Amino acid sequence: MKSIGIQLNDNSDNGTLMDLKIDPVRDASNKIVSGLVIGQSKEQNIALMLMMHQGELKFKPDLGVGIEDIVLSSDYLIFRHRISEHLKKDNLIVSQVDLFENKPFKIVAEYGK
Repeated sequence: MKSIGIQLNDNSDNGTLMDLKIDPVRDASNKIVSGLVIGQSKEQNIALMLMMHQGELKFKPDLGVGIEDIVLSSDYLIFRHRISEHLKKDNLIVSQVDLFENKPFKIVAEYGK
């Protein structure tokens, strides 16, 4: 994954959540000349890696944290390590992962050169 890519709908957009963000641009004859929205995708990539389980991404089957599994576990340490490990697989330099019971969840990471 890279820091610039096709955008997905988030909770501030109209349309289905996590569907492609489309904004049709038409020429003078009303033909669509472009439509997919391109932009910064680091936060989107992190969210996708957190949600996915291993094996869901066909071209990188070893990537995916499966954060929803934390509901059945109380071992936050394992998930902090798993998050760091999987973000590093996508060339993210992780400087902070805060995941503790009854505390805000925070990840600080940037793409390496």
